[in-house]
Amino acid sequence: MKPNPSTSNDISFDDFKTQILQDYEIAVTSRECSLMGRREVLSGKAKFGIFGDGKELPQLAMARAFQNGDFRSGYYRDQTFMMALGYLDPKSFFHGLYATTDLEKEPMSAGRQMGGHFGTHSLNEDGTWKNLTEQKNSSADISCTAGQMPRLLGLAQASKIYRNVEGIEQSNFSNNGNEVAWGTIGNASTSEGHFFETLNAAGVMQVPMVICIWDDEYGISVPSEFHTTKGSISEALSGLQRDEEKNGFEILKVHGWDYTALIHTFENASDIAREQHVPVILHVTELTQPQGHSTSGSHERYKSSERLEWERENDCNKRFREWIIENGISTEEELKKTEREIKQKVRAAKKEAWTEFLSPQIQAKKVLVQLLDQAASKSPNRAFITKLKNDLIAIEEPLKKDLATKSRKALRYLLGETSPEKKDLQQWVDNYIKNGEYEYGSHLYNEIGNKATSIAPVPPIYSEDSEEVDGRVILRDNFDKLFTKYPEALVFGEDTGNIGDVNQGLEGLQKKFGKLRVADTGIRETTIIGQGIGMALRGLRPIAEIQYLDYILYAIQTLSDDLATLMYRTVGKQKAPLIVRTRGHRLEGIWHSGSPMGGLVHLLRGMYILAPRNMTQAAGFYNTLMKSDEPALIIESLNGYRLKERKPDNLGEYCTPIGKVETLKEGKDITLLSYGSTLRIVEKVAQDLLEVGIDAEVIDAQSLLPFDLEHDVVKSLQKTNRLLVIDEDVPGGCSAYLMQEVVEKQGGYRYLDSEPQTLTAKAHRPAYASDGDYFSKPNAEDIFEKVYHIMHESDPQTYPALR
Repeated sequence: MKPNPSTSNDISFDDFKTQILQDYEIAVTSRECSLMGRREVLSGKAKFGIFGDGKELPQLAMARAFQNGDFRSGYYRDQTFMMALGYLDPKSFFHGLYATTDLEKEPMSAGRQMGGHFGTHSLNEDGTWKNLTEQKNSSADISCTAGQMPRLLGLAQASKIYRNVEGIEQSNFSNNGNEVAWGTIGNASTSEGHFFETLNAAGVMQVPMVICIWDDEYGISVPSEFHTTKGSISEALSGLQRDEEKNGFEILKVHGWDYTALIHTFENASDIAREQHVPVILHVTELTQPQGHSTSGSHERYKSSERLEWERENDCNKRFREWIIENGISTEEELKKTEREIKQKVRAAKKEAWTEFLSPQIQAKKVLVQLLDQAASKSPNRAFITKLKNDLIAIEEPLKKDLATKSRKALRYLLGETSPEKKDLQQWVDNYIKNGEYEYGSHLYNEIGNKATSIAPVPPIYSEDSEEVDGRVILRDNFDKLFTKYPEALVFGEDTGNIGDVNQGLEGLQKKFGKLRVADTGIRETTIIGQGIGMALRGLRPIAEIQYLDYILYAIQTLSDDLATLMYRTVGKQKAPLIVRTRGHRLEGIWHSGSPMGGLVHLLRGMYILAPRNMTQAAGFYNTLMKSDEPALIIESLNGYRLKERKPDNLGEYCTPIGKVETLKEGKDITLLSYGSTLRIVEKVAQDLLEVGIDAEVIDAQSLLPFDLEHDVVKSLQKTNRLLVIDEDVPGGCSAYLMQEVVEKQGGYRYLDSEPQTLTAKAHRPAYASDGDYFSKPNAEDIFEKVYHIMHESDPQTYPALR
């Protein structure tokens, strides 16, 4: 299925007639996939189904207007669109439903996401960019309602950047900014904040975006009047309509069953966005959902008989079919023949996909049955192993889980045995589990090319002329070097542009590099991150600034569900090397001084999380990341911008290594592990401890994800035999993560003579003012006394009780 979409403006009537019949075939094919897909779920062959039935016609129109270089940011009902572009056929549709782990057979996510989640491949096998202007592109879907909207903003903004910023190499990414970013969303999901935030930002920024709203008047079981003011999203948003005096959106409305109107409306939307860089809202109404929301329920439970009858009569495929016959484009008999052939093809594709899905397991089952039989023949527990073997033989359509379960249980009956047959079975199990874990766990981070943890460290260089400056000056001048070196680099955020950020780390750079490269945004953290994701997907190198660490909670869903999972859910076929810049720690007050590091470390697996202790380290992290192509969060120390640091001579060049700790003070009695602003307090306390005869080793974690790849902390424990982790997160937060890394993952427990301990902030939010900070977060006295108490427990004579 490799159609070549054309608009009705550049083809003859005969060609238009051919296009109509081709579109009808795709619509019927997509519908048959939906119908059969539901049956596959209900029969137990697939786990869950959510399909695009009822939305076929507008998606065909969208495909006709979609051009090479364009990007889609959509949701899980756009299967007809992907079929129309030639990226999805019935067999790959069913492979997605069955969760086949072969990327060639299931090219959307190799079984990592349920069916209905679509994406195209932006990267070559070696991780380099394909020419995105020579293909039609879809950013990888996520399930979260309206979660696709923030990235849509960045995909559209990239066209504006490529059109208006000189000096960027755009041959693989843009044709002078003529690309449109197409968003699709269901009418109910427009109630989400992500939708409204994206809409407002796009109207302000005037970017080439078309938001297509598929409106079937329901959101799961809830009718539209409960979702949307006036019951109509286009009416509710009518104030955004542009006029001669003020910019805004172009708002278009069209019935989802009217083929010719859909074709012309989508062409119009495309032209407006593409040529004028004006965002468009395209509200497609009177759509249906013939099978209800998903396979988890039936719409007969919540729709009236009148509504169900209306949906049957106004199904877009039915209306399309009637229009084709009424206009003499085809006959009833011809269409029936086409429909029968399509049903046969879809049924055959389903059967073939299921056979291909099962084939690896059936082959593995044959090998495993033989291994179990051989192991049983030499074991006193032969009867038990034979039963497992026979149970496995009885499973005609085995899953990988079935093979893993039976084989691992068999090993329990071989405890204490040393036969070659047991070793063969053990080896098979080890390999099978290893392969399975790779199939479902690879590509959380970059596995090829310029991996960030492989960038060689380059130390800062100092000379006799190196001056001491405020830390912010080092950042500012380093950014100056980076923006000069990388024309595709840009930074944006609240107060980022005109005033050079709230701490002056970008002072004067907007004037030098322009308002598009050093830009101010509105107060809207989620779409700041979305801007970064979308632009990074299109080859730019964005730095998205979140003003304070606490504010990142506004954007955590987009960071966690979209950015952090991108490389994983595409099995390395898309990348978004976005750098998120923020600042935090040790400020006073509940809402501006949190350190939710444990939450970030757990929610952002797939990103690097870096917590430099000063601005020299921070600048080095930016330099490292710009040499690689992976997403990261850098948290600058909020109280470090005015502290004096020596300014390196090689700004823009030196690189702080990612995944390595740094020992700041050597010692022999106890290892103190910390990071960020708290580390400066730890360093001071380490000097105070010397006065009472305690020689502490101080280690800066600095890179939290990943942490200490060379296991230097456990090397310290081999010398000190004691560990205290200090941070200002809540109890059980980042300190618990670091403790597990050191004690469990690195095996540090083997070298401990005392109980490993943590010292954290209190469980409540930090209180306001200096006294609130003192009694909320670890202070110098807390750290001193905690260390002293550990030493007292180990040697009370040398270290008598302090209090």
